[in-house]
Amino acid sequence: MTTRLGELLVREKLISLQQLRQAQDEQRKNGTKLGYALSKLGFISDGEITNFLSTQYRVPAIDLTGLVLDKELTKLVSREVCERHHIVPVARNGSSITVAMADPTNLNAIDDIKFLTGYNVDVVVAAEASITEAIGKAYVKLAETYDSMLADFSEDDIDFELGAEDLNVHELEKEAEGAPVVRLVNAILVNAIQKGASDIHIEPYEKKFRVRYRVDGVLIPEMEPPMKLKNPLVSRLKIMSSMDIAERRLPQDGRIKLKLGKDREMDFRVSVLPCQYGEKIVLRLLDKSNLQLDMTKLGFDPKPLEDFKWAIEQPWGMTLVTGPTGSGKTTTLYSALSDLNRDGTNISTAEDPVEFSLTGINQVQMHDEIGLNFAMALRSFLRQDPDIIMVGEVRDFETAEIAVKAALTGHMVLSTLHTNDAPSTISRLLNMGVEPFLITASVNLVLAQRLARKVCRECAQPTRIDPRIIAELGTTEQYFHQMGATPMKGAGGPCKLCGGSGYKGRVALYEVMRFTEGLKELVLQGVSTAELKAAAIKSGMVSLRMSGIVKIMAGVTTPEEVMRVTMAD
Repeated sequence: MTTRLGELLVREKLISLQQLRQAQDEQRKNGTKLGYALSKLGFISDGEITNFLSTQYRVPAIDLTGLVLDKELTKLVSREVCERHHIVPVARNGSSITVAMADPTNLNAIDDIKFLTGYNVDVVVAAEASITEAIGKAYVKLAETYDSMLADFSEDDIDFELGAEDLNVHELEKEAEGAPVVRLVNAILVNAIQKGASDIHIEPYEKKFRVRYRVDGVLIPEMEPPMKLKNPLVSRLKIMSSMDIAERRLPQDGRIKLKLGKDREMDFRVSVLPCQYGEKIVLRLLDKSNLQLDMTKLGFDPKPLEDFKWAIEQPWGMTLVTGPTGSGKTTTLYSALSDLNRDGTNISTAEDPVEFSLTGINQVQMHDEIGLNFAMALRSFLRQDPDIIMVGEVRDFETAEIAVKAALTGHMVLSTLHTNDAPSTISRLLNMGVEPFLITASVNLVLAQRLARKVCRECAQPTRIDPRIIAELGTTEQYFHQMGATPMKGAGGPCKLCGGSGYKGRVALYEVMRFTEGLKELVLQGVSTAELKAAAIKSGMVSLRMSGIVKIMAGVTTPEEVMRVTMAD
């Protein structure tokens, strides 16, 4: 099929012969499917391939994003069959089963499913990447209900009304390895994956102990285990993350790797913080399968994307990405690195921590305890003949100074800062002690970003926005009408996809400030951040709030979300 697909796409002039050969090289090098290789290289999108196959073979196309499969279907067709034929069952109707395939001409797969299930097979076509993702999500072992697990604990199982100094480490280890505690911890981790959580918060208070998930940027209560489970549950997580369970007075960090089925792994970054009533644990979920490395799919509007691509393709200079923790800065930087990752380029990154492994890029984990910090890593990089350098964060003058010097000596430098918007990044560098003339000579572009929740596509319905809210957003009702806005809102209620919240998934809002000669002149004159922002907007920059308004008019998100994550201009 891969040869046939390539030939058909070339024949229909959807890709060139040279692009096909390049994708085939990528396919051989990384062992991927041809469609995935073509999409990764940016020659054609997954959607275009799916629509082409749908038209070519007269088979309906399906979007598997957010699809929740019936458990009966996963019992009917095993994971092994799905992975072998690269298919996923999506529906059952009477004596027929509907199967999504990347290759609708694969008669062996159709015959195999007919024989194994006894059902007739109706074929729909879907993108290769979305089928792989759907298999991973559908065949994660379903966690038990919390109630059934907690029923295994009797009132006298664990008694732990003790001070930290009275706790017996051997007893804790024994309790933490007990079957009910192990199952409860596994259920908390697996349920977080199934619900698409980005973080798990396990929090002890005086009279209660609770677990919350951060889903699409918002914390949602998940469960309240009995107080007697506090120490065993915390100890179990500390054992899994290779931490010292006897140390209860100092913060600790660790990592858990969870294997889900044959080819899917999930990493959890674990942080333990001693609080007044015990240790709070926060786990950050790092899901490689959900890492979006295609810049065109991040949510950029055409002009900001063009400016960002221009900046990272320059032979030297700095591109800075700013925003709070959890605003998607790492994803944006990784997508830029993926775009720049070529055989003729030497790329080195200094990260704390290394969240995802990227083939072809030299990634260095920081270790402050032994003196390996961003500044030391940067100095070492400059002796390693680099072309592109990525620094996890510019935190101090020393790191900023070396990064600026690297940018001025023929290197492309990518990094992040924690600032509220793009123009205030310049003020932050000045406050660190970097000279204005060095900033203007080295910085190519500053990008600020936020993540807003998307309206659930399953229960979305047209809505009218209150004129007072439109005014609060900083625009007018007339402007909305002129632009042909189609605002949407999730109905919520019994919707299975969003769980009644009205939101599912997140979209990035971008503020891209290309550092033009006019803006550089203003920085040298020492103007305020407000004046710099006004001049940037005048020269074409779209602010975070304006980017949000565009997404509201397109029906992607809601005014409440935009006002939650952005400030008025």
